[in-house]
Amino acid sequence: MRWRDGRESDNVEDRRGTSIPRGAKIGGLGGLGLVAVVLIGMFFGIDPGTLLQGISGTQDTSVTTQQNGGQGVKDEMRKFVAVVLADTEDVWSETFGKMGRTYEKPKLVLFSQTVESACGMAGSATGPFYCPADHKVYLDLSFFEDMRTRFGASGDFAQAYVIAHEVGHHVQTLLGIADKVRALQSRASSMERNKLSVMMELQADCLAGVWANRADESRQILESGDIEEGLNAASAIGDDRIQKRTQGRVVPDGFTHGSSEQRVRWFRTGLEHGNHQACDTFNAGRI
Repeated sequence: MRWRDGRESDNVEDRRGTSIPRGAKIGGLGGLGLVAVVLIGMFFGIDPGTLLQGISGTQDTSVTTQQNGGQGVKDEMRKFVAVVLADTEDVWSETFGKMGRTYEKPKLVLFSQTVESACGMAGSATGPFYCPADHKVYLDLSFFEDMRTRFGASGDFAQAYVIAHEVGHHVQTLLGIADKVRALQSRASSMERNKLSVMMELQADCLAGVWANRADESRQILESGDIEEGLNAASAIGDDRIQKRTQGRVVPDGFTHGSSEQRVRWFRTGLEHGNHQACDTFNAGRI
């Protein structure tokens, strides 16, 4: 992926070095509750607004933040994240402009181990996430190593796909889609809630594909093998593959993000069409 000469976004907030005292609860959870959060986090890209919704009793954890200075702030991965975020800003600013709207650029928070968001406390095991309450994307850079070792999804474009997917959730929030889905989920059965979640996640995959299409059109970011990297990443974190790996069997009714085939297909849809209107997973004849 060609990114080194790209513009860097000013909207990266570096909180690496944040820690909480031993025994403090994350999002008001401890013990088995925290284990559940970690397992859900393995599903990748989860929106903690849904995950933590309704959880109360968040502890005063007296978070201590140590801003990384010097090389820590200026390292190559931080620059990579800033360039990808800038690309998403350019693509979605143009798209919203054509709709007669102004795109509100999200902040991307880099953290290590734990972080406090408007959706509650979260740990790195939760994976990258978007918090609709503060319009911020949260990312522990160690997740990229997890992608390579745990999911077999390596490469810079695979990493860019992760960021673009989370920004896709921000686009859904700005367009009012996220609020409508949460309203429907509040009065739906467990199976229907999961189905709506799958539609949300597949749409975010598609929006990530739209970003890649438009960014490549304007700045020729794609190199040989990049598309394969993105498709492999989408496939690696399908619910069916993760369920098979973690529990030995596949339970489609328990899907929250979509199967490998679905995630690849919708990412490819966005990549091929380059238009967010092609990402209407909620009214598609086939998800």
